[in-house]
Amino acid sequence: MKLSKFGQKYTAKTGILELIDDLGKAAVNTGEQYMLGGGNPGILREMSEVWKRRMSELAANMDDFEAGLARYHSHLGRPAFVDALADLLRDTFGWHITGRNIAVTNGSQTAFYMLFNLLAGEPGSTPETGDGGGAEGRGIGGGRRRVLFPIIPEYIGYADQTLSHDDFVGVKPVIDQTAPHRHKYRIDFDALEITDDIAAICVSRPTNPTGNVLTNDEIARLDEIARAHDVPLLIDGAYGMPFPNIVFTDAVPAWNENIVLGLSLSKLGLPSARTGIIVASEEIIGALGSANAIMSLATGTFGQLMAEPLIRSGELLSLSDDVIRPFYLEKSRRTLEWIDELFSDGVEYSVHESEGAFFLWMWFKNLPITTYELYRRLKERNVIVVPGTYFFFGMKEAWSHSDECIRLNYAMPDEEVRRGLEIIAEEAKKAVSEGVARSPR
Repeated sequence: MKLSKFGQKYTAKTGILELIDDLGKAAVNTGEQYMLGGGNPGILREMSEVWKRRMSELAANMDDFEAGLARYHSHLGRPAFVDALADLLRDTFGWHITGRNIAVTNGSQTAFYMLFNLLAGEPGSTPETGDGGGAEGRGIGGGRRRVLFPIIPEYIGYADQTLSHDDFVGVKPVIDQTAPHRHKYRIDFDALEITDDIAAICVSRPTNPTGNVLTNDEIARLDEIARAHDVPLLIDGAYGMPFPNIVFTDAVPAWNENIVLGLSLSKLGLPSARTGIIVASEEIIGALGSANAIMSLATGTFGQLMAEPLIRSGELLSLSDDVIRPFYLEKSRRTLEWIDELFSDGVEYSVHESEGAFFLWMWFKNLPITTYELYRRLKERNVIVVPGTYFFFGMKEAWSHSDECIRLNYAMPDEEVRRGLEIIAEEAKKAVSEGVARSPR
């Protein structure tokens, strides 16, 4: 088969493809396995009961049942869902938004694929905007447009969203050692350079993979920089505020006409419903809707129907604050205790401060093998993690730190997390005792 540039790009080996392949193989493996990779949320019985109740309510209401299964809805989302969410955000945070500031997509991964390709890459050739808007102004003529990630490492799923790796610029963080065996990444504002080819600035908050939550001051400063250079600030809040609110700091949500905020229903316990949400200016929503219609025709309505009454009543916020957030906070605390117990002897390690999401980011400072090699060895023992190398994209030069880290998902049952950590500790200590040179990937 002769493939186009697009075909070659999206059939090549990538970090996200390897991650999904691991998850798929694990799903059919009936043997002992410890899934500390991937982004599957934990199973919260309280949330399962909520979704079971909603499914019963949908099944009992023929109009809702048929709306969820037998009808196309708008390429921007189900109007009743969009309006309910706009009301919630306006009433809760005072944001000046309506339903015209919201678009629903078939997962937030799809949303950011469209956003990146609307903004970055080869520039458009004419100023005509059509109904979708967005082509006029910055980006017409000149060279390739790029997305700036002001703090790397960042989400593995971003790295291959456009046809060229040149579409992304990543900036190394400042690393603060906050306590014994703990560190935190901070934006190096002195290293940020907003050149004419920058089309947007993008962060995730909480940050996947590290669990870092950019401070309110960092977000305000990024927003100021973005507005000064007339580029949008993209904030991926799939794990953040206002829902599912897996945030352990005093961070507050931010939005204005120049901010593009991504939300998701996945981490509420509905990952299979594939419901992503974008809150942005009407211009960006128009462009996103046009792309969404071409790519997907319409949005899936199941997740929207499941969540809409909970959004209208405010129950979704109370569930996020009182059920989801405490669950992950306690699991994070226990997992950190196990790490300090299991790795204290023989391995020089540091864990990024756990400030949100449900990942821990481990940095092995004296491991004589790369963490990709560690990942390979762990797979042989049915432990799945994600090696750090995939999260360091868009950088001008290689950084050895990228081969010293792994991402762990602690959302799985405690016994699986504990046993998986025991095996990771065994393999890390074995590598240190062998003292071999780092293996190339």
